[in-house]
This record gives sequence, C-alpha cells and structure tokens, in this order.
Amino acid sequence: MHIPRIPTGELELLSFAEALERSGRRGDYDPGRWIYVPDFYTEYRYILGTRGDRPLICIGVNPSTAAPDDLDNTLKSVERIARYNGYDSFLMFNVYAQRATRPQDMDAERSEALHRENLSAFRYALSSSRDRFPSVWAAWGSIIELRPWLPGCVEDMIALGEEYGARWYTAGPRSKKGHPHHPLYLKKDSVLEPFEDLREYCRGLRS
Repeated sequence: MHIPRIPTGELELLSFAEALERSGRRGDYDPGRWIYVPDFYTEYRYILGTRGDRPLICIGVNPSTAAPDDLDNTLKSVERIARYNGYDSFLMFNVYAQRATRPQDMDAERSEALHRENLSAFRYALSSSRDRFPSVWAAWGSIIELRPWLPGCVEDMIALGEEYGARWYTAGPRSKKGHPHHPLYLKKDSVLEPFEDLREYCRGLRS
C-alpha cells in the first residue's frame, strides 16, 4: 500500500532526464533487462518496464508499488499480454506519475511540473520503439473519472503520440461509457484492438 505523504506540488522532483541519467547504477536489478525511472522507491514513477526493440507502451492512470523483479498482478498481466501480441518488451506508463495504491488518494490538483516531466517520459517511451508506428495500449479503466484534470493529460499524450505516428489500442471489452479495460482481469490471450474513436472518447470525458 502506498499513500502519498504530501501533495506532489510540494515535492522536489527529479526531472525525467535527470532520473533517467541516474538510473541503473544501484546494483539491485539488471539494467540490461529493466528500465526503472526513477530507479529508487519514491512518491512518483515515470516508467517501469523491460528493454527491447518493440515495446508495448501500456498506459494506466497512476503507478503503485511495483518495481523490477517485483511486479504486481497488473504488470504481470501487462507483460503476458504484450508477449502474446508479439511484442518483445513492455513499458508501463501512466496518465499521472504520482504513486498511490488507491487512486482516490491522488492529488486533488494536477502538479504541472510532474505532468511536464511525465510527458518527457512518454516522449522517451515513444522514441524507444523501432516500429514505424509505436504501439500504445490505453488501459486506464473507469478510474480516469476520479479527477477532472485527468482527461486533459490524456489529450496531451494523444498530441505527443501524433508526432511519432503512435497507434492506440485497447484490450478486452470497453465499459458502457467507453472506458478501456484495465489489465488486471484480462485473459493472457487478450488481443489488442485499434482504439479508433479515441478523440471522440476524450471529448466525451470532458462533457
């Protein structure tokens, strides 16, 4: 269980670039296999995943307690589904980078600094793929409704993804409101399907 100590806006954040540059030196995990930024347990996490040429970039709402060689059940499911769909790796990313096991404990107001650095992390994830069209799996579930500023974060990611030709997918049935399915209870042989109405869906979140 991780409960945020203080609002993220009151933290002294490492930028994504600084955290990336420092990662992989601790010796408690294999940096040739894992990418973990920051690579120590703290109040936020930009990226956790495995290294490869064709990563599946999975986007949840916010990170919890997982770490290299200590994945939670959600990330174990992400890894299985990535493998089943032909990817050689996965990168777990989130709409908002604040750690909170219970999403309702997230910041009441968005930290603009954290959002900015999170977008830098997303740019890195997109550029790490050797595919012409990086694959992004929307997997945030209905939790996206918990904060009115979360849809705006998604819209910024969509715009950034367009610079890299990103192709968005979902897995499993979507909810009545169109929310993409969370990975936790998906079958390991779940097939990714194009998220063709992504922009329309985001407009609906704003209404």
